[in-house]
Amino acid sequence: MSQTPRYFCMDVDYRADHALAAGILFDDWESDTIIQTFSANIEEVAPYQSGQFYKRELPCLTQLIDQLPALPTVLIVDGYVYLDDQQKMALGAYLWEQYGRQAAVIGVAKKRFKGNQATAEITRGSSKTPLFITSAGIELNIAATHIQNMHGNFRIPTLLKQVDQLCRSQ
Repeated sequence: MSQTPRYFCMDVDYRADHALAAGILFDDWESDTIIQTFSANIEEVAPYQSGQFYKRELPCLTQLIDQLPALPTVLIVDGYVYLDDQQKMALGAYLWEQYGRQAAVIGVAKKRFKGNQATAEITRGSSKTPLFITSAGIELNIAATHIQNMHGNFRIPTLLKQVDQLCRSQ
């Protein structure tokens, strides 16, 4: 895959017997314009293992990313990149490694991971509930600013909300 200056946000919805991964490719942090959507139906899904969620989600996301014509500059995941300030790897870090550290990864989590001080907390719109940002391959403050500046007046940026709806609706 070659590098292009695009961003790709992803999410996975788990069903009784399969999972659906969806992603949205976009070019501008402040825009709500979608360049293209992608989806992948994953028939064989690893069972959930506490503390090892990446083993379930990473194969779903890689099937989705591998459909792209080129590796985006930044991948955005629903979750954490690192779980603590000692950089205990979470889904986003495994994704970063999977693609040879060629695309930065930003994790956007909706819940605080106990003891994780290596996050940037941002609030958006009128929400008082923060989002927890982690990153690899991009400075944390820059990653947080990008998510803060994404389109939308609510806690969850427009395109992140749309990718969540996309994987749930198919």
